[in-house]
Amino acid sequence: MALLLRILPSLLVCVFLHDNSAWAKVDVTMPKVLEAYRGESVELTCNYTLSKIKRPPSNITTQWFVETPAEPFGKRWRIFYDNSKIKVVDKSTNYSERMDVRSGIWGTHILIRDLQVSDNREFFCQVNGMEAGFREGKTQLKVFSPPTQPAIEGVTTPIPVNNLKPSKVASCETRNGYPKPNITWYKDRRPLTPDPQRMKVDTLTTKHSDGLFAVHSTLEYQVTREDKYARFSCVVSYFVPGSVWMLESNTVHVLIHYPTTTLELKRESPPGLVIEGDTVTLRCVGNGMPPPSYFFIKIEASGSMSNLESKGDVATLNAVSRNDSAIYQCRVRSNKTLNGDHNLTVHYLDPAVVVPKDLEVMLIGEDLTATCNALSSLETSTVWFKDNQQVGTGNTLHLNNATYNTSGEYTCEVTCPSMPDLHTRGSVHIVVQGGPQLVGVQQEVQQGKGAGRMVNLICEAVGHPLPSITWNIDGSQSWHEVVSNTSDHKTRSVVSVKGTSNISALCNASNDIGTDIKYFSIEAIGRVTPAAPFQSAEGNGVIIAVIVMCLVMLAIIGGIVYCLHKKGKLSRGRSGKKEITKEKNNKEDVVVEMRMNTKKEEAVLLKAINGDKNGHHEQ
Repeated sequence: MALLLRILPSLLVCVFLHDNSAWAKVDVTMPKVLEAYRGESVELTCNYTLSKIKRPPSNITTQWFVETPAEPFGKRWRIFYDNSKIKVVDKSTNYSERMDVRSGIWGTHILIRDLQVSDNREFFCQVNGMEAGFREGKTQLKVFSPPTQPAIEGVTTPIPVNNLKPSKVASCETRNGYPKPNITWYKDRRPLTPDPQRMKVDTLTTKHSDGLFAVHSTLEYQVTREDKYARFSCVVSYFVPGSVWMLESNTVHVLIHYPTTTLELKRESPPGLVIEGDTVTLRCVGNGMPPPSYFFIKIEASGSMSNLESKGDVATLNAVSRNDSAIYQCRVRSNKTLNGDHNLTVHYLDPAVVVPKDLEVMLIGEDLTATCNALSSLETSTVWFKDNQQVGTGNTLHLNNATYNTSGEYTCEVTCPSMPDLHTRGSVHIVVQGGPQLVGVQQEVQQGKGAGRMVNLICEAVGHPLPSITWNIDGSQSWHEVVSNTSDHKTRSVVSVKGTSNISALCNASNDIGTDIKYFSIEAIGRVTPAAPFQSAEGNGVIIAVIVMCLVMLAIIGGIVYCLHKKGKLSRGRSGKKEITKEKNNKEDVVVEMRMNTKKEEAVLLKAINGDKNGHHEQ
């Protein structure tokens, strides 16, 4: 009965499909394969379309299923149901808590979070459009889990070369991979070719409860003398979405036993050329294993020999000097015919000697030649620097026509091109002495400054010893120094002067050697005073018109008086005659405007014409 209930839905679906196969109008679209990593989220889509119908069905049912490996035919679990009225996420499934559903008019999207290996399965989407038909689609979800980096472990016991069968060399293990990873063995970064006579590989695969695989592999290999420096490693190959990746383990070296036939004395450190002060490590290397007992000797150029302290196959020379240059040799105590040689050369570079030494004083305009030499066992190169800037090359530096800019510390750096770490330095400090030199032209004129405004005067002087600056200002009692500073061989002073009138200023720079002077001239241009009324040509014209009218009136009055006098109506008194004949002899006052200039003065005379018809006016 239970089996019947299980297969009944499938039978009904088959009947429905058969009945509607001729007129089915639903098409379902789903991606065939989706790939993602364990722990990520993935979105499954089920989109459908309707065709050959006049209007969409009123009730479309969508169901999602997953396939399980149940026996004998497998089983489907429903995980979601949607009939356009209700949406149900089935409970008590692996996806109840990890699934988000987003339904639309033409499809359903399912988001599955925190993917597990168990999600590596097929997902089915069934769409029942009632009269529109029934369709089903599926997506194969593939889940990947990259394995851990392989851990390799080599055997610690020696392996003799005379073994007739392969011996265990190393083991390798990787964990938490899905699908099952594979392990391949390498020697010196090259894959080992399967060879039943010389190589054997045993692999053990374990599947854990979470579905992840652990793979353990053991390598057995028949070693030879040539494998004494061989490095063994294992590489894990595994699947990822759309590709195959590889992880390599560390390399291991196994100890192989074989007899000693040759010796070689090697310098392990330092690499390259040896210079004084280095610690030199010499190692005696034989081609046998286990190594025999060694001893070391030093052979001088004169042929004399001396024993060296050593520890096993290593002899250490601490803080070597040029006297340690010699031939060094290692020998086997049990076989004095075997030896290894090394010719050690210790290179050196003596401290640089600079002439002149330490400090040199020069006067402005003088010349100087400085030399820098250092004794060395190698070819040297010399470069001169000043203020971190290169100023010359070679052992000799020429300084011609010295200026204050010549002052400073000059450093020579002697290096060995073949040994950059071998270098030395020397230096000389040059001091150039001389009287002050003021910066800028000797006279500066500040123009266009209105009366009462402040003017800044700047004075800069270079010299050694460092000059001092003093000011002498004529024409202003209101001034003060606003800036006073020094740097290297330069002194700078700025004063602020109130320009109430024409001012002359003198900047005096002096030291123990001399003095230099710089002049300043300030021209203050005052405001122009408005002119008197007679300055205006229009005003003068009005006055002239008034005077003319007065003269006309006087003439008329005079005519009337004369007529009356003729008729005898007026007396001839003296006072009356005086009043009529009295004349005005005064002239208009002169008005003057002065405009100041540093070179000349100009005056303008304005005149008003008194009773003169041809009078004129200038401004």
